[in-house]
Amino acid sequence: MSKKYYRYYGGLLGTHANWLNKMAKKGYRLARTGKLFYEFEECRPKQYQYCVEFIGQKSKESAEDYAGFLTDCGYRIFFKNINLNSNIGKVVFRPWAEQGGRLAMNSTTLNRELLIVEKANDGKPFDLHTTYEDKARYYRQMRRPWLYLFLVSAVLGILMRTWVWGIFGILSAVGLFVYQIELFRLNKQAKVKEW
Repeated sequence: MSKKYYRYYGGLLGTHANWLNKMAKKGYRLARTGKLFYEFEECRPKQYQYCVEFIGQKSKESAEDYAGFLTDCGYRIFFKNINLNSNIGKVVFRPWAEQGGRLAMNSTTLNRELLIVEKANDGKPFDLHTTYEDKARYYRQMRRPWLYLFLVSAVLGILMRTWVWGIFGILSAVGLFVYQIELFRLNKQAKVKEW
């Protein structure tokens, strides 16, 4: 028996992964995803674990290579959208992305910005980034879009002298601050481990 749920998490990757893991603890395995829906099939409780990763900065080839690598490691992969746009033929400019990923369209990484990764539960914590260097690289990549939004909002707020851009600037500063705190925490942990 399958169950369908309608949810939207946007960029709240931790909340997204927590919900998927709660469903797995109840005995539901992810079977299919759509723009707003998740379809689950029954399984043994706590049989699977999930991790959600942002890959919107990658080119199509890089994203497919990474997904292929994870599949070869024995994980099951689902691509998921981070936004709700449903236009056909839309092009999005991502200046903070790697070369080849700066222009996203339906044929590349548009509406495929997230990877939901499933593994069989072996009792160990599930983390795709295990070294400090790898985690730091990932957090820097996650920080880039927020930094870009903050700079654009600040410049437009100053030039246009409007409070709307100030609100966007504050919201993007929160995202920037969250990932900067994670980088500081990670660097501190790495220094402690070196001793």
